[in-house]
Amino acid sequence: MKNKNFNINKKYILIVILSIGLAFLCVYYLLSIARRIYYVPWLHDFMRNLKYGIGIYTIVIGTGIILSLVFFLLIRRILSAERKLKYVDEISLELQKIAQGNLNIKIPVRESNELGELTKNINKMVEQLKTSIEDERNAERDKEELITSVSHDLRTPLTSILGYLELIVNNKYKDEEELKNYINIVYNKSQRLKKLIDQLFEFTKINYNNTKAEYSDINLSELLNQLTDEFFPIFQNEKIDCRLNLPPKKIYVFGNGDMLVRAFENILTNAVRYGKNGKYIDIDLVQSNNTVIVKITNYGNTIPKHFLPFIFERFYRIEPSRSEATGGAGLGLAIAKSIIELHSGQISAYSDKEKTTFEIHLKISTVDKIIENTNLGGLC
Repeated sequence: MKNKNFNINKKYILIVILSIGLAFLCVYYLLSIARRIYYVPWLHDFMRNLKYGIGIYTIVIGTGIILSLVFFLLIRRILSAERKLKYVDEISLELQKIAQGNLNIKIPVRESNELGELTKNINKMVEQLKTSIEDERNAERDKEELITSVSHDLRTPLTSILGYLELIVNNKYKDEEELKNYINIVYNKSQRLKKLIDQLFEFTKINYNNTKAEYSDINLSELLNQLTDEFFPIFQNEKIDCRLNLPPKKIYVFGNGDMLVRAFENILTNAVRYGKNGKYIDIDLVQSNNTVIVKITNYGNTIPKHFLPFIFERFYRIEPSRSEATGGAGLGLAIAKSIIELHSGQISAYSDKEKTTFEIHLKISTVDKIIENTNLGGLC
């Protein structure tokens, strides 16, 4: 910064010296001309009055100062125009590189005028374009990974189904009991395959479908209450006691009710599947400033710390060998995460020796704020 200021000061000093030098030359030539025309009859009286009325030194010094200012402004204007032309050439050169596909270029902002604003806008445009291209590449990479994972996960049950059907078609079974067993296996595999396809369809619809869902103000307290009622037969069958802790007042979020229900269903299903040994599932709803926090806790099998960063990835299973028994396709939590993020929220999980908790953060709807303000007004 000091070097830059020094260079600027040095430039202005040189301009001042050059302006004074040019003014001195001009005054010298003007004096030479004045001597020649001093004795011209029709100019003699005028020149004499100037000489003795104002004074020769006053005229010389005043003319020198005026000419110095004129030259200073003129030289600065010329240098400024030249600098701007060089800057325009620099911008043009950098734009050519950008047009050729080099998006890592950032044009330096050297002016505080329209050219500077233009440069800032170009840099901003390039950055946005770079981000868009990276997002597009990530989306394409995700689709390719999804296709690879889908192929693998569909092939496993399908191969098993075809194997048992081949045994049945070729009459390779001992008796009716073994035939019935083969048919039951094929049926269960088919059910699992259908469930996997349904989840795949739902996942791709949420993540890659551009159609916008309808959003409205959702009473989250009521939604969770209804959801636990729907899960009551499941809780009863697994001998699990669900403890629902809701605040006295209603809490609203702005979102799609069906999608939010699906997200909480997946989390609760996961809690039941891996927490049945714990006997309890806790659902807590609390408000923190402009955010609502939902905590779903189970006390069954816990999740090792090194697995926690990956549990929301699609097709990820903590125990792959148990996926057959539990029916998990590894998409439930990935779907829940996608839905929560579509609602500008966040989901995380933490686990210790006693429990596993899934924590969801959502923004409170403005309706909830209006109701709260109305209640406060009534109290006053």
